Amino acid sequence: MAILFAVIVALLSYPASAAELALLRNGFSIRHEHRLVIGDNTRLFFDGDNASFADVPTAEIEGFEKDLTQPAVPEPSPPPTLDLNQVVNSASATYHLDPDLVNSVIHAESGFNSHAVSRKGAQGLMQLMPDTASRLGVANAFDPESNVGAGSRYLRELLERYNFDLIKALAAYNAGPKRVEQYRGVPPYSETRAYVARIVRDYNRKKIAQENQAAAERAKKNTTKPPAPSAAASQPQR
Repeated sequence: MAILFAVIVALLSYPASAAELALLRNGFSIRHEHRLVIGDNTRLFFDGDNASFADVPTAEIEGFEKDLTQPAVPEPSPPPTLDLNQVVNSASATYHLDPDLVNSVIHAESGFNSHAVSRKGAQGLMQLMPDTASRLGVANAFDPESNVGAGSRYLRELLERYNFDLIKALAAYNAGPKRVEQYRGVPPYSETRAYVARIVRDYNRKKIAQENQAAAERAKKNTTKPPAPSAAASQPQR
């Protein structure tokens, strides 16, 4: 009985990766790699290097059968949640752009939907056209990091192309550089004009809010700072 108890403990503690089952008379089964009869016992080896085994009375074994079960494979850990702010900040730093501007473009392009697809086939957060994505080396336009990195690079290229004229760069991002050069500015398309106005308005709103917050913080510091002692108060009494 003590031997069977030891066998059961070994069975429970050893991973289920053996190729054969020893069927015992008491209803239990033992997984093992191979076996060897030694006198009245059968030695069941749990691994290939024979380091782990259990001796079971051969009379207690009814038979053997192949173990057709597969060892349990642990599920992969879910990928970490993507921090879009970190992605935007990293791409903006790489291409020397204001993160607020990149966020405003993303807001106008896709509404921060990384799986967005336009009627013309633009894809992802910054709505890259397939030919643009291919030129920029993007294999998966729906990958936020790849999409924002390529979109930021493209926006930087357009800014440099138009001597950092933001209006022309945004118009070219929407309608294409050929149309901007054809009309020497924002093309007379209602979609493009509304697009540029929306981004500029959103970007300016962010900057105004930041300036107001900074002014409020400065005012708060000035009101909480103790007043400096007057000259008269600092003179020693006579």
